[in-house]
Amino acid sequence: MSLTVVGCAGSFPGPDSAASCYLLEADGFRLVVEFGNGALGPLQKHAALFGVDAVCLSHLHADHCVDLYSYAIARTYSPAGPQPVIPVYGPARTRERIGLIHGPDGDADGLMKRFSFETLAARSFSIGPFDVTTVPMNHPVETFGFRFTYGGRTIAYSGDTGETEAVARLARDCDVFLCEAAFLEKPDLPPDVHLTARQAAGYAARAGVGELVLTHLQPWNGADDALAEAAAVFDGKLAMAVPGQVLNLAR
Repeated sequence: MSLTVVGCAGSFPGPDSAASCYLLEADGFRLVVEFGNGALGPLQKHAALFGVDAVCLSHLHADHCVDLYSYAIARTYSPAGPQPVIPVYGPARTRERIGLIHGPDGDADGLMKRFSFETLAARSFSIGPFDVTTVPMNHPVETFGFRFTYGGRTIAYSGDTGETEAVARLARDCDVFLCEAAFLEKPDLPPDVHLTARQAAGYAARAGVGELVLTHLQPWNGADDALAEAAAVFDGKLAMAVPGQVLNLAR
């Protein structure tokens, strides 16, 4: 199993990164996790344009889903003809949300026909070779964290979340925890929106994760500051997500 960081900027694309997008691969199956602003371009560095087998969206904020619309355009108007339908796993009303990007009348041209939509709930199921568990997170809109397991190895991904013990449950004993760290510590941060790097590291320490990878850093925050905050409370393997980074998890 491998995880490629396609985009890791939080809230909006930065000068060096698209918004959230990750490519999970095993047994030749390619699962795109998140499809944020600007992600479709760099995704093509790591996978053929029509080589994606499924998509997962944690929630319906633009920095996590909006480029699914661009992908619908590509799959509909390919010179080789409309591409096969692939599944998209997302919160309720994902089809409507992406269709409305097309215009105020929604998906009048049938672009969403290139996808089948599966509504997420708190449960365990399979996507291709991956065993998947979804856990509700603490964010202003319905949001899920994911656990992906293959060959006895597990990657947990927080999605976007404020403080909640669900984060520690999601990450329990995972090999790699990809966790949002949009905020740095300062007074009067808005509650129930995002984690600080220190908070993310605290959950990782309690969960006993093998490696913590901080992601979703807002472009005006410094990666070194985030790493320093996290290292103060987490003494395990620690890294910041960067575009093009590949994490390989052997069986």
